[in-house]
Amino acid sequence: MTDQAIEQEIQAKGKTAARITPADIEANIVSEHCFTAAEGVAGREVAPIYFDQPGPLHLLTFCVLVLRNGFTVTGESACASPENFDAEIGRKIARQNAVQKIWPLMGYELRSKLAAG
Repeated sequence: MTDQAIEQEIQAKGKTAARITPADIEANIVSEHCFTAAEGVAGREVAPIYFDQPGPLHLLTFCVLVLRNGFTVTGESACASPENFDAEIGRKIARQNAVQKIWPLMGYELRSKLAAG
């Protein structure tokens, strides 16, 4: 079940207490940076062996999300078969994995606010 489907069910059941929504998560993301491990390595000055071989580093995608308060979360996607690698799909999966890490962070923040007040 997707986050949006869960959100629709919550709304349909009239759950209106303070909570984090998918829209809250998206509004908290100020920038997004996706790249393969090979691209990350290429961005640094390292031994040329990393550039000459389209090996495993080309199959690992990272997504870094920067949140409103400056905190960062990461997600990753690794493709087992080079023939199946698709950069767009890798970015989507890596982003989805990063977004899943935001939920507990924002949930903790909301719970702290509720407990204080």
